Amino acid sequence: MANHKSAEKRARQTERRTAVNSSRRSRVRSSIKKVEEAIKAGDKKVAMDALKAAQPKIQRGSAARVIAKNAAARRMSRLNARIKAMA
Repeated sequence: MANHKSAEKRARQTERRTAVNSSRRSRVRSSIKKVEEAIKAGDKKVAMDALKAAQPKIQRGSAARVIAKNAAARRMSRLNARIKAMA
């Protein structure tokens, strides 16, 4: 338990930031999952649309440091490559 005013404030801020970050992380993961499901289904158009919707979410997560910058770039690149490889 926090014993000082400043420690109590940090605890409150941490609680709020944790909630925001977990929802952001969830949004990023969900959007990636949608793209992967479309790829598995074999529908290139749906996969491209899902990727276009996912890219801003992934970049926003990267900007907010919920996901590392290079990890975000790598995920987008790999998803794009998998879509391009589809027949």
